[in-house]
Amino acid sequence: MDAILNILGTWTWWIVAGIMFVAELIAPAFIFLWFGVAAILTAVLHMFIDMNWQWQLSVFAVFSVLLLILSRFIVSNRQVESDQPLLNRRHEALIGREFVLDTPIVNGRGRVRVADSVWQVEGADLAAGEKVRVTGAKGSLLVVEPVSGA
Repeated sequence: MDAILNILGTWTWWIVAGIMFVAELIAPAFIFLWFGVAAILTAVLHMFIDMNWQWQLSVFAVFSVLLLILSRFIVSNRQVESDQPLLNRRHEALIGREFVLDTPIVNGRGRVRVADSVWQVEGADLAAGEKVRVTGAKGSLLVVEPVSGA
């Protein structure tokens, strides 16, 4: 490590930054980006202040942690309230709605038709055609109960 940082000097950090930016392009998650920026900041600082490799790694680590914390703070403050909060959580949007069983619930499993799709349901055994109310969801499985008085 010492030899590489001494031979390449500041170039080491420019190379690390380039690798991090390429990694960000391959796996975009806004994480490698901050490591790349930290490497650039370390390179710029190393151009003005001569540091041994331990200090360089320490500076890089501090910049990385600070930038990651700053990015999470910025992202968490940019959450936009949606007028349709359940848009991409359809199973949650179905809770409380009533449907007619498409197939009977046998051994706790059956199916219900919701618009143009068929959902698997879990609940007490019931005959096809019975009305059920969605009370919860387990992944893509809807938990139902019979509608009283139906």
